[in-house]
Amino acid sequence: MSLTESQSRYVNFYTDFAFKKLFGTEANKDLLLSFLNSRFEGQEVFHDIQYLNSEHLGQSSSDRRAVFDVYCENEKGEKILIEMQNGDQEYFKDRSLYYSTFPIREQAKKGKGWDYELKRVYTICFLNFTFDKSDEYSHEVKLVDLMTGEVFYDKLTYLYLEMPKYKKQLPQLNTLYEKWLYAIKHLGDLEERPAELKEAIFKRLFEQAEIAQYTPEERQDYEESLKNFRDWYSALKTAEKKGRAEGREEGRAEGRVEGIQEGIIKTAQNMKKEGISNSLIAKMTGLSEQEIAEL
Repeated sequence: MSLTESQSRYVNFYTDFAFKKLFGTEANKDLLLSFLNSRFEGQEVFHDIQYLNSEHLGQSSSDRRAVFDVYCENEKGEKILIEMQNGDQEYFKDRSLYYSTFPIREQAKKGKGWDYELKRVYTICFLNFTFDKSDEYSHEVKLVDLMTGEVFYDKLTYLYLEMPKYKKQLPQLNTLYEKWLYAIKHLGDLEERPAELKEAIFKRLFEQAEIAQYTPEERQDYEESLKNFRDWYSALKTAEKKGRAEGREEGRAEGRVEGIQEGIIKTAQNMKKEGISNSLIAKMTGLSEQEIAEL
């Protein structure tokens, strides 16, 4: 996990501001198109994308709201949902599945003539944590027939990227996709564009990520986003240390869990005092918006 200083030349990609600016704006959609095409390596080709409304409501006013980080569709009408998840949470897989239901349901056509044909839906999650003990950093998930081992339904794809597990260094980067993952992970720590990232698209990336080029308003927004990231990271590490100490003293595994939870709650309370929205606090801490509202 990268903790950049405010004097860094480039933004920390893991912050909400940087992620949405670099991958979620019309002016920079060529960056996202390059990443998507590098990932699917010709299996799927994305010629263009259109950004869609990232806020979605349920079927009734009482249903839970879903706010996507980046939501778009390609020229074939296929939906692409992209999320940055910094903090682990117990039901993050459930969350990604729940979010994917919105791009599916919104395809329903009114009237009697609809035959239920659906466009593909891609859910891509950048994870700044690990969720299993394997060395694999990339997990592509589809509906599979367990008897045959073959894909049962190929229009629903989940891609989970455990970024802390991506260990390749510059001399080891062979494909455009590997270079993208390196740039995403290390962007905030670099002082200049590495020679290995020689492609024109990375020249664009580093130009758009350079803090000095931002307006005063953009720099302020980035600093606030970076502060939220740092506060969350600091509280998480403090909670982990406290939890481990309590676990050793008490000889119980639950000591670590309780310590982490206490630190997360304290972080959420501090973020509320700073006027940060409950939805963003929920994303950063893994708490539900209802839990945050009750703090």
